[in-house]
Amino acid sequence: MSAHRPVGVLGAGAWGTALAQMLSSDGRDVLLWALEPEVADEINFSHRNTPYLPSARLNPTIRATGDLAEFADMEIVLAVTPAQHLDGVLAKMGGAPRDLVLCSKGIEAGTGRLMNDVAKEALPDSEVAVLSGPTFAHEVAAGLPTAVTLACSGGRAQWDRLAPAIARPAFRPYFSEDVTGAEIGGSIKNVLAIACGVVEGLRLGQNARAALIARGYAEMLRFGEAMGAEPETLAGLCGLGDLVLTCSSTSSRNFSLGKALGEGGDAAALMADRRTVAEGAHTAPVLHELAEKRGIAMPIVSAVNMLLGGAAPAQVVEKLLARPLTAERDESA
Repeated sequence: MSAHRPVGVLGAGAWGTALAQMLSSDGRDVLLWALEPEVADEINFSHRNTPYLPSARLNPTIRATGDLAEFADMEIVLAVTPAQHLDGVLAKMGGAPRDLVLCSKGIEAGTGRLMNDVAKEALPDSEVAVLSGPTFAHEVAAGLPTAVTLACSGGRAQWDRLAPAIARPAFRPYFSEDVTGAEIGGSIKNVLAIACGVVEGLRLGQNARAALIARGYAEMLRFGEAMGAEPETLAGLCGLGDLVLTCSSTSSRNFSLGKALGEGGDAAALMADRRTVAEGAHTAPVLHELAEKRGIAMPIVSAVNMLLGGAAPAQVVEKLLARPLTAERDESA
């Protein structure tokens, strides 16, 4: 039996399973919620999760369950369910953990709420934190060095509780109080990763991808400033760091979706055929709508929204390149 109290992880997809593996690396007991009974059974009896993280042999101190009520009175729970399902999952817990750490990246479709707003409304008695940064699940599960932002709405007191429970020799969190900034960085980078995947699929070259990352980052800063995020947060791990990672590798689900679109794939068919969620596909339409309402120029986000609606990639790129010439720091650029 572990000397520490168990940590809960909601969601047995690749990222949730990787976090459970990392948290259990020192022998700590981890309770992992799995939606599918067959996934829970495989984790418990074979210490594998072949549908979502086939590369990992899971630690025996991870126990999977399908019963959300088991998490209600835990001290620390990491929520790693897809962003669009967070509200429904939290509503079924029947109680509130002391600290709820949000690890999913996205904006709620239909409402435009950030995940911390969803969580605070669903579980007002929990103190909310956001864990975000450049994190490929298979690397975290393998124990490769990783650094993240841990943004705590409860300030230093919450950090003092969470940091020792989450940090491991190869998993290093950095403190922030900018929960909004941490969320915005993680949400927008998913949309921009789709755009970079399209560049790869169309074979437009490394120059184009570098330019897109830089201009996409400018859009992230503009939107973040309008939402009250700190520029320094978006220049860190949960913004620029995550953006560079996910815009450069097919290990990113969002990049892979964009690459398939650039190669001529049908948007609706590609999204319907995916077992794992490319959150950027859900975030792009609501992010585009929020930017339009606030008068924030986000041409790359708008382009991704068009692509997901069925527009031809070559035509969307042509439209982007035909925009008026202006200064790099122009707010309409």
